[in-house]
Amino acid sequence: MIADLGYAAIVLAFLAAIYAGIASWYGSRTQQIRWVESARNATIATFPLLLLAAGLLIVSLLRSDFSLEYVWRVSSLEMPTYLKVTAMWGGQAGSLLFWNVLMAGFAATAVAINWKRQQELTTHAIMVLSFTQVFFLILVMVVENPFIRLESIPANGNGLNPLLRHWGMIIHPPLLYLGFTGFVIPYSFAMAALISGKLDDTWIRITRRWTLVAWLFLSLGLILGGRWAYDVLGWGGYWGWDPVENASLMPWLAGTAFLHSVMIQEKRNMFKMWNMFLVILTYMLVIYGTFIVRSGVISSVHSFAESAIGPLFFGFMAFMFIFSAYWVHRRRGGLHSENALSSFFSREAAFLYNNFLILAILAVVFLFTNFPIISELFTGEKGFVGPPVYEKALAPLFAALLLLMGVAPLTMWYRTSMKRFELAVRWPILTATLVIVVVAVLGIRDWKALLGIWIVMFAVYLTLAEFVKGTRARMKRGERPWTAFSHLIARNRRRYGGYWIHMGVLIMALGIISFELYQQETQIRMNVGDTMSINRFEMQFMGITRYPGPDDLLITEATVDVYENGEYVATLQPQAQLYTRTQQPMTIPDARETITEDFYVIVVNWEPTSADQATFRVFYNPMINWVWFGTVIFVIGTLIAAWPDPREEKVTVARSQMPAVATD
Repeated sequence: MIADLGYAAIVLAFLAAIYAGIASWYGSRTQQIRWVESARNATIATFPLLLLAAGLLIVSLLRSDFSLEYVWRVSSLEMPTYLKVTAMWGGQAGSLLFWNVLMAGFAATAVAINWKRQQELTTHAIMVLSFTQVFFLILVMVVENPFIRLESIPANGNGLNPLLRHWGMIIHPPLLYLGFTGFVIPYSFAMAALISGKLDDTWIRITRRWTLVAWLFLSLGLILGGRWAYDVLGWGGYWGWDPVENASLMPWLAGTAFLHSVMIQEKRNMFKMWNMFLVILTYMLVIYGTFIVRSGVISSVHSFAESAIGPLFFGFMAFMFIFSAYWVHRRRGGLHSENALSSFFSREAAFLYNNFLILAILAVVFLFTNFPIISELFTGEKGFVGPPVYEKALAPLFAALLLLMGVAPLTMWYRTSMKRFELAVRWPILTATLVIVVVAVLGIRDWKALLGIWIVMFAVYLTLAEFVKGTRARMKRGERPWTAFSHLIARNRRRYGGYWIHMGVLIMALGIISFELYQQETQIRMNVGDTMSINRFEMQFMGITRYPGPDDLLITEATVDVYENGEYVATLQPQAQLYTRTQQPMTIPDARETITEDFYVIVVNWEPTSADQATFRVFYNPMINWVWFGTVIFVIGTLIAAWPDPREEKVTVARSQMPAVATD
């Protein structure tokens, strides 16, 4: 009964999405408002229908209804309740249904909010939103139906993939999906602007907050994915340039470029064509990233098994690319910028250079990620690009981007005085130079580390200077320091929220530089009682035990004592886990964490002999926790930038009354 009702809800949602697209097209073409309103209602109705289907699937998971193939594949009787709920997105079919729920929720909210203030754009956006929704619903209905029944009911299920049994995976996939589906909204309104001919910055103002929210969710998903990799995969790091990691990074990069570029269109009516290209690129990379994860075309520790949805995805991407290119070509006359770049040394130019650097990084990541496909196409053999190649290729680009992050606030609109600029950078240059002199005296002599620290400190000085200058200006009006600081941010949330984001990135950069250049690792076989040393730490192997855990888990747990400069500091208990039902192994490291470094231990192998032996991988990870601390500042900045500003809302409403001017 539940399976039938769940599938019926999906079918009804599919029909509602088709109807919404057709009705919005017909109502717009015939200028009959009742059809358009009906399309709006159908779009909104899609969400509760899919929410019902998802709720019924979760009920089936909680009840351990193994008559459903999906429930049997991703859950078991022994699994705790919270894991049964998260199993909703632990497999291909359930995660696609979840993707549809989030997509429908975003679409319904965007349509409801923008209906009164921007009906024309919303009407055309419904067509694009509905088409995307229909495609993903076809995948759930035809290829990956989560409500398929088994002929015979098993006594127990396989259980969730061990890699997903981690706190980070409870919220990591939903955050990524929220980011992916959220970016569909700005794309749909961009296409609505092209279709309607309303090519001013109204669509940007309407979708700015949607873009920021989607970008924040995707950022958090990437960050939590890095933490999950650090805690579970046993890489000893937070990022391995895995294809599925890159599949989420690429739309994030394109979205970052778009967020920076739209400010130029709003401020100076420039880069219209460029912004349209960036929002289309972001959408296409969202679809492509989903394709990589779900098709199995590129092997990854994260991806789902190979599936028949690959050709469908490829066809959909091709269609949406042609659809987007057609409308850009048709409206190309209206996408010409009203103003030209007046100087290559201006704020507009700085934003453009920022975009070029980000897209250069994106191009490298895209090429290396798809290298297995490209090499197989031309040579018949799958090649592979490892992390060292990524890091060598991308390090100069990231360094240039960090440097530009510091320089950009010094530039002025239209044109920047070189004399004024030279005066403004004297103190930052001097301060950054003094810092690396001190660092060099303390023992750091690697030129790459010194250069990286110099760039970061230069950018930190200039970013902090923006807060100081603004606060001082308000204090001259008689405001107290904290009042001046808080009012400064409140009066210009986008600008100073952006500076908070930059500070978070710079803190993360310091952690990454230290980690990448000074991480130490070793692998060693030890008997109980043996000791080993790395950096200024010493580790003693105290013993190892094996015992059954919850569900079908068999745990092998080592105990090691850690000493720093001869003084005891911690006892760690890394584990090697085996899920006996599926014979899937898991490595759970343990670490002694401080603000300056982690001592990180993994059990690689255990040999139960008369004198117990175990093989360990041990890492010294300097300043890794600065990466996580920087993300906190990063998130705060994004929330500040995304917080609603009533003054901006008034501008958007006023512009929504302007008539469209179509250019064929």
